[in-house]
Amino acid sequence: MTTSSGDGSSKAGITPTLRRSLGYWDLVVYGLAYIAPIAPLSTLGFVWSESNGMVALAYLLGSVCMYFTAKSYAMLTETVPSAGSVYGFARYSLGNFPGFIAGWMILLDYLLIPAFVYVLIAVAMETLVPGIDRSVWIVALVSITLSVNWFGVTVTSKANAIAVVAQIVVVVALLGFLLVALHNGKGNGALTLKPFFDAPKFHFSGILSATSICVLSFLGFDAISTLAEEVRDGSRSIMGRAIISVLVISATFFVVVAWVCGNVLPGFTFKDPATASYEMAAYAIGSWAGLSLAWAYAIVVGVSNALPMQVGVARVLFAMGRDRQLPHVLARVHPRYGTPYVAMLVTTALSLSIGLAMKNRLDDLAYIVNFGALSGFLLLHVSVINLYAIRQRSKAWFVHWCVPVLGMMVVLMVFKGMSALTWKVGLSWLAIGLCYGWVLKRLQRDELTVAL
Repeated sequence: MTTSSGDGSSKAGITPTLRRSLGYWDLVVYGLAYIAPIAPLSTLGFVWSESNGMVALAYLLGSVCMYFTAKSYAMLTETVPSAGSVYGFARYSLGNFPGFIAGWMILLDYLLIPAFVYVLIAVAMETLVPGIDRSVWIVALVSITLSVNWFGVTVTSKANAIAVVAQIVVVVALLGFLLVALHNGKGNGALTLKPFFDAPKFHFSGILSATSICVLSFLGFDAISTLAEEVRDGSRSIMGRAIISVLVISATFFVVVAWVCGNVLPGFTFKDPATASYEMAAYAIGSWAGLSLAWAYAIVVGVSNALPMQVGVARVLFAMGRDRQLPHVLARVHPRYGTPYVAMLVTTALSLSIGLAMKNRLDDLAYIVNFGALSGFLLLHVSVINLYAIRQRSKAWFVHWCVPVLGMMVVLMVFKGMSALTWKVGLSWLAIGLCYGWVLKRLQRDELTVAL
């Protein structure tokens, strides 16, 4: 195994590497912290509106969509333990240029999703402390997350564990109160199956659009793969197990939350889809509940959910910088804390700028994040087929043919539900990436061997 140089830079024949300190449960907790058990509440209003009330169905379909992708990730992490996630996978399986494009597209997800969380929490704080602009809260959150992550992934892991437990406690308590409200006649008055299927209101296009939003809540199991170079003893098998575990835990939790909330919301009209969960809590339980949920979101999720997101995107930039697909300075590793500190500073600045620019467009930001993620997922599935089914002529037809093909089909279906603005931004980002990739090819900076 290579080692990082003393000053964190790459010197003669020495490849920058990250400090190996994580185990299986560290990865699971990281994934759950990235996803956030409380995540369905953040987009509840948008999913409710798009699905015509069938929020549980949308999350169930989102879970199925993500299973195929999680399985592909799990397989590839054992073969290509790269901090670059889908970038490293596609580069190894499909070649240098497709790998660069995969990394470029997944960056659209990783760069925007921290900004999405910053804006989301700023909305909650605006509800709690009226009169203070969202920009102030965004800057404050960015500063806190950078400060924690600066001291290394071990410190971040401990903070993640505390945050995950706190979020589970908050959501379980909320569900308990909502069940009591149902018993007292709120919403449907009982736990019905309408959030899963309500024939008169069912519209296929609406469900697809809602599912594309739900996918945002699951983005996190894939971020586990960005920590492949920080696993203790270089173990490859635990990455795949952690990815599948996180998806199963979060999917179960999300569907239950959507089922209960979907039975409470009928008969209630929220003012703003971005604050629907707070308004629902106030309506069903009491004004104190809405405020308490907003505070929980601001304090628990505001910092904890942004922590692993900032970690993930910094690792992708680190890997691409190390391969000179992006400026090599991004591959600098902090000599004391073992973190890609330059990549972290750059991504923090970008997320801050995007958050401030999109502070009043939370729904558009959610869709654009998904475009980048789903584009990366498509190339991920192609990588599985090419590496195992074609190059290695695998006889495991289910996992190496059926799983990636089904994953691609589901991703393409979700793409159909995206807005025109999302397509414009996504295709523009792709066009820029293709042009930049062509420049790299002309400069012969795409001919590097994948670092494993």
